Amino acid sequence: MFLCRDFKFDAAHNLVNYHGKCEKLHGHTYRLSVILEGSPDGEGMVYDFADLKTIVNERVLSKLDHSYINDLLPQPTAEYISVWIFRELDAALTCENCRLYEVKLWETEGSSVICRREDVQ
Repeated sequence: MFLCRDFKFDAAHNLVNYHGKCEKLHGHTYRLSVILEGSPDGEGMVYDFADLKTIVNERVLSKLDHSYINDLLPQPTAEYISVWIFRELDAALTCENCRLYEVKLWETEGSSVICRREDVQ
């Protein structure tokens, strides 16, 4: 079973190793989906949505929302941001009955990246 919770955050970045309009400072309203894979526990839940919100807020949104992402990542593409998010959440979202399955990050309404365990080294 898959459990999913969506989030939004605003942040700025520029792509220093890119030649095009995105090399200039600009911002996005990002959309983030955090997906857990598991089976319901004794309370009938894969994971508590409220607890998931708390962990994502503490470990990810508090660092990314209204930030300049280049302060965290030297080349903050959607791909590298999604890997960073996966790493930030993985240990905290691993429990007896479930674990982090994937992170999906939309940079724009029509452009997104999916990061799964095999993408994180």
